[in-house]
Amino acid sequence: MDNLNPYYDVQLKQARLKQLEAKPNFAFHAIDIADREATLEFFQDTPQITRVIHLAAQAGVRYSLTHPFAYADSNLVGHLSILEGCRKLPQLIHLVYASSSSVYGANKKLPFSVQDPVDTPISLYAATKRANELMSYTYSDLYGMPVTGLRFFTAYGPWGRPDMSAFLFTKAILEDKEITVFNHGDMSRNFTYIDDIIQGVIRCLNKPPVPQKVPHRVYNIGNNRSEPLMHFIETLENILGKKAKIRFEAMQLGDVQNTIADISDTTQDFGFVPKTNIDEGLKHFVVWYRKFYEV
Repeated sequence: MDNLNPYYDVQLKQARLKQLEAKPNFAFHAIDIADREATLEFFQDTPQITRVIHLAAQAGVRYSLTHPFAYADSNLVGHLSILEGCRKLPQLIHLVYASSSSVYGANKKLPFSVQDPVDTPISLYAATKRANELMSYTYSDLYGMPVTGLRFFTAYGPWGRPDMSAFLFTKAILEDKEITVFNHGDMSRNFTYIDDIIQGVIRCLNKPPVPQKVPHRVYNIGNNRSEPLMHFIETLENILGKKAKIRFEAMQLGDVQNTIADISDTTQDFGFVPKTNIDEGLKHFVVWYRKFYEV
């Protein structure tokens, strides 16, 4: 299910979809999850569904500063539509949904642990993802639904979002344009390659919470190390064979300086071990980018 909205290049979304449509047992439904009638109708028409991976959301911290209502529609109304649809599935085994490392907000303790309090979101996007966790807990408690939230840490890789740093920086460097680096480069991120993200999602999906009082849980899906942003840029420069033109700016409103994931629970419960370091991951991304855009 996807509404293929124009938040970023629809042609990129359509190209991904074309690859998926060539696979057996794949079906696409053009539905906006914020349209609760259409979403609920879909679930009513497909009672055989046993597992749901819910990744649909209005993403992006900075976009939430200028388009706040898009987050209420997709992330609050949309998430509620999915919860309502899932609770009516007679054979539901597990619902896995996307949360975000952004929920850690102004937390100072590193690494970020799922045991940490997350009561200080510093962007509307983060607040909506924390709301998703609370809504999911409530539905799990009320209806006994097995539900797991995954706090993703800076996913990147082929077919990724054009508003993310790997995509933005690669495009700008190849086109001899400036890249904007916030907090004067004094930032680090737990960059997580897409194949590792997928490994975590599938491992989690195949191991729903055991029956208990409230079968809801939350895990971090991140890399096992954090990279300084300037090292990330230098690695990209080396792979592209070109230097970046950098414009340093102050910290962006709603942004955080560092993200580091504590994945000990995820490793213990699912055997999740990220395998792709930043050098390998960026090489894979650049190969895809050059091929897709023919540059």
